[in-house]
Amino acid sequence: MVVKNRKIKFVKLVGAGNDFVLIDNKVCQITSTDKLKDLARKMCNRKLGAGADGLLVRERSRVADLKMRIFNADGSEAQMCGNGARCFAYYFSEVQKTGKNYLFTLETMAGIVKARVNADNVRINITQPKDLKLDIPLKVSGRAIKVNFINTGVPHTVIFVEALDQIDVFGLGREIRHHRFFAPAGTNVNFVEVVSRDSIKIRTYERGVEDETLACGTGSVASALVAACNPAIDINKINVHTAGGDVLKVNFIKNGHQFEDVWLEGKARLVYRGEYYV
Repeated sequence: MVVKNRKIKFVKLVGAGNDFVLIDNKVCQITSTDKLKDLARKMCNRKLGAGADGLLVRERSRVADLKMRIFNADGSEAQMCGNGARCFAYYFSEVQKTGKNYLFTLETMAGIVKARVNADNVRINITQPKDLKLDIPLKVSGRAIKVNFINTGVPHTVIFVEALDQIDVFGLGREIRHHRFFAPAGTNVNFVEVVSRDSIKIRTYERGVEDETLACGTGSVASALVAACNPAIDINKINVHTAGGDVLKVNFIKNGHQFEDVWLEGKARLVYRGEYYV
């Protein structure tokens, strides 16, 4: 018996080193979440698929201009992805030929976010950060450390370190990601080195990808906001130097340890178009 493969059109996008495959489910019409999870695992596989940190899915929205769902490489569905949202906004701005400085809204599981596209520069206004906790004592690899936590659409732990390049991001990140303190959902883990009053360097272990990634949008926001909790930092913009080499900009309004009107800004680009055979 001959089995006929189904072709699914997709595009590959990159934002600050985070890479994504995107499908338009208004065209594909995959109605089962389980099938989308399975598709994410297959398409994101770097040996047997297109290879990506996540799958972006466009669906119909009744409350915003566009609706985005994000599935991690392991098939789990995430509430939000900062660089994914920027790539998503960039692509549909290009498709719709909106021109420069176009503002529209995206429906996500974390809430509605605003996106402003100006050529290949994309800014997103993320949902209200919450659950900030500073100086949490944890025992990791047999020693006591202090970490910080904030939810910027998804949960993030932020740890300030020196000599960032020498940190075992995979080993320590995996241990903290699965630490019982963050059970059952787990956490993303960001290791941060302060470069100057307005700049930080970051390396991130991403939940769902289960490895270090070249960048993380919500992690960059989380790290910038936790850094801004330092009373010595009285500015409203922090530059985040990612492992992929790009610099993401995080703008915010700070009132003590409360943050409002938080924007993530950086470049996005289309890498290629293709067809995936299911």
